[in-house]
Amino acid sequence: MTELKRTLGVWPAAAVSIGAIIGAGIFVLVGVASGIAGPSVILSFIIAGFVALFTALSAAELSSFITESGGSFIFTSKAFGKFWGFVVGWMQSADYIIGASAVSIGFAGYFLYFIGFSSTQVALIIVGCLLPVVLAFVNLFGMREAAGANGILVLLKIVALIFFVVVGGSFIISNGPTGTYQPFFPYGISGTIHGAAVIFFAFVGFNTVTVIAEEVRDPERNVPRALIIAFLVSTVIYITVSVVTIGLLDWNVLATSDAPLETALMQATSNPFILKYVSVAALFATASVVITSIFGGSRAIFAMSRQGILPGKLSVISKKGVPLYAVLLVGLAAAAIILLARGNLDILAQIFNFGTLTTFFFINLSLIKLRWDEPDIPRGFTVPLYPLTPLLGIVSCSLLLIFLSRYAMLFGVVWLAVGVFAFELHIKTLREKEG
Repeated sequence: MTELKRTLGVWPAAAVSIGAIIGAGIFVLVGVASGIAGPSVILSFIIAGFVALFTALSAAELSSFITESGGSFIFTSKAFGKFWGFVVGWMQSADYIIGASAVSIGFAGYFLYFIGFSSTQVALIIVGCLLPVVLAFVNLFGMREAAGANGILVLLKIVALIFFVVVGGSFIISNGPTGTYQPFFPYGISGTIHGAAVIFFAFVGFNTVTVIAEEVRDPERNVPRALIIAFLVSTVIYITVSVVTIGLLDWNVLATSDAPLETALMQATSNPFILKYVSVAALFATASVVITSIFGGSRAIFAMSRQGILPGKLSVISKKGVPLYAVLLVGLAAAAIILLARGNLDILAQIFNFGTLTTFFFINLSLIKLRWDEPDIPRGFTVPLYPLTPLLGIVSCSLLLIFLSRYAMLFGVVWLAVGVFAFELHIKTLREKEG
């Protein structure tokens, strides 16, 4: 059996993408970006959301008529053939695994802080390595069960952010802002754009639902719906949180805080339950990102294996209906990368961005190619303002790629070279067996 079970409806599928989008980023990035953009960080969130929306809309249309697991790998394979599909799938898989590694280190830091344990490098590595392995085994119980666990984590972190907005917003309305919205552009428009570039990566998880499309019921309708729901929910939460945060605390102070939401909320309430719950929500956020990264990475590898461009063992499906060896590979690889990086979050964050932007670039390009090649295929969703929307997606991703660090670019090129070599070697081996 090489087909996955369709067990998810539109809301569990949307929860998978929300879980992948709303990570620890909103609990930290709003402070970092405030130091770059000032109060105009609110506009930075809106700009970043629009940039991500171009690709989200392209992915929604593609997923409305391509319903296999694999996401951007399958889209690119249909549009440009197996080789380019592999290139994108290779980058996509690395993206999910490295993302899981980076977020696992973030989880370890929060976890050790809350239990009052010294956050040494050894402790960070141990906890960080355990998380993806444990969540990989959770995935093995079945997609419905793993998605259910993710749904609980998503609900807990959304409730925490709603608490923050309601409590903080009510205080601002009743007492006036204790922060300042003026001057709105202390570093000019360039600071706002720079802030948007930082914040953009808080939106990247929306594509996860397209990778698990084969496990969604009525995917032609439900996958695009789930993707759009996840994107809109996350964007509204991001913007309202940023408005309230800036209103509660001076942006210069926010920029220096390791826990900006908790620090800001202290201006509005001294209730220890609310303060601690909002802070603990970072644990829910990081755990849900890791579990959805395992969803995405394992299904991308499964899809490439089923297409014959990775070893066939990786497309084996367990009795629970999940890709057994692909799931274990992603969980163990994430733990191994944490060991190799020695728990260095900065290194992992840098190399994560290259794969994300490469994937987004090809999603938009694939939509244009398939609209040209197969214009008459029924689509459950169509991109508005075509071809402007995917073209803007291509341009915006290209610009952000240019601004990546040299380290990230070097890793990307080396990883691509390794992938192309492995691809050619595998194809050569298959031809020799057939011959």
